[in-house]
Amino acid sequence: MSESLQYQKQKELFGHPVGLYILFFTEMWERFSYYGMRAILVLYLVAEASSGNPGLGWTNGDALSLYGTYTMLVYVASIPGGWIADKFLGQKQSVLVGGILLVAGHGILSIQAMWAFYTGLGLIIAGVGMLKPNISTMVGGLYKAGDIRRDKGFTIFYIGINVGAFLSSLIVGYVGEVYGWHYGFGLAAIGMLLGLIQYLAGQKHLKYVGNNTNKSMDPEEKAAMQRPLSKIEKDRMIVLFISFILVIVFWGAFEQAGGLMNIYASEKTNRMLMGWEVPASWFQSLNALFIILLGTSVAAYWAHRKLKGKISTSLFKMCIGLIIMGAGFFFMTGAAAQFNSEGSSAMYWLVAAYLFHTVGELCLSPVALSYITKLAPLKYASLMMGVYFAMTGFGNKVAGLLGESASDLGEYTVFTGIAIFCVVFGLLVMLVRKKLENLTHGAEDNEREIDDDNEPYELADPDFNKA
Repeated sequence: MSESLQYQKQKELFGHPVGLYILFFTEMWERFSYYGMRAILVLYLVAEASSGNPGLGWTNGDALSLYGTYTMLVYVASIPGGWIADKFLGQKQSVLVGGILLVAGHGILSIQAMWAFYTGLGLIIAGVGMLKPNISTMVGGLYKAGDIRRDKGFTIFYIGINVGAFLSSLIVGYVGEVYGWHYGFGLAAIGMLLGLIQYLAGQKHLKYVGNNTNKSMDPEEKAAMQRPLSKIEKDRMIVLFISFILVIVFWGAFEQAGGLMNIYASEKTNRMLMGWEVPASWFQSLNALFIILLGTSVAAYWAHRKLKGKISTSLFKMCIGLIIMGAGFFFMTGAAAQFNSEGSSAMYWLVAAYLFHTVGELCLSPVALSYITKLAPLKYASLMMGVYFAMTGFGNKVAGLLGESASDLGEYTVFTGIAIFCVVFGLLVMLVRKKLENLTHGAEDNEREIDDDNEPYELADPDFNKA
């Protein structure tokens, strides 16, 4: 009997496998550590070395350059992280290794020394590379092929990411700005340690997901790992790689949040609220807060459209997401115009921009994660997730380059240019969407509500073996 037929019915909570919530909290604490550090990284780099809370005293351009390179490498490391999982460790063990590296990296970063600064960043890069693509692939592994709950599951998982990001921006950001940057880095380490502990405690709910498929006793899984790609699989891989261009453009714009928009909030925004100055790093929490508030509503909206037979394919959602996010930069154009005329800009520009960015993100990012698990062949499951995050990393580097250009071009030009480019690019991809979707060979055509959980989810359509 196939090993897959021996799976017991998965225990559920709120209509989803309990394993989803184990991964939810693991990712929540991992993102608490990462986004907490990210919220204060650029501010730490540009803070004067002689100030009451001394930083490194770098120029804005140098700080944004390091920020772009670092965030690029964090996600590019997902390619070797996914490859190691597919070839050697499996996703579950790779997440464990990544968590250990992250605890060490954030802990070392809390030491006030330049060797510790660069060593900590290096360990964080390696840790995220091992954890990020593999935990996302494990989420897909909780659902059967054609289960419409998969997109909803990824949105719930994505909310976990942003609960961590929201809390970290407030807590780590405040501690870092008020009490000391390295205290903030230390808090990030504690958060990751909590995530690692709960991941180990929840292993019984992840028994059948994320295992090393190279050691599988299931003859069907062995065959899927060894045979060459079919035409259907190759076509779907083409669609994935083309969709990754959308990913680069999206994150190249979106990641101005941690760089140029972060500095803009600190230096050019009137942050006084009822006699109290709002910490600049707190604006980083707006995106996460909006995702927590709107995440399930956006996912339910798309699922409702799908069940009603209206256009709700992944590529359609991703194009809409890019257009909405791009339009949000027009609010930053307004902020820059107000600053140029009055010497400061109001906070509501940033709030409105982050709202649009969030809605766009909810239409693209969790959808893209789910899309990969629908199209990726089994033997390249983690690797393709790693490539996705690498594209996110390249987008981060683009964001850094765009942020640097503001010193020459000015924020008004950069923000307006980003807005126009994203909207136009999204519309252009929309024009060729149907041709691209034909290459998926109906991967999303039969999605429906599935109540029977006796069968596990397979990363590739079972018809692959017949193609």
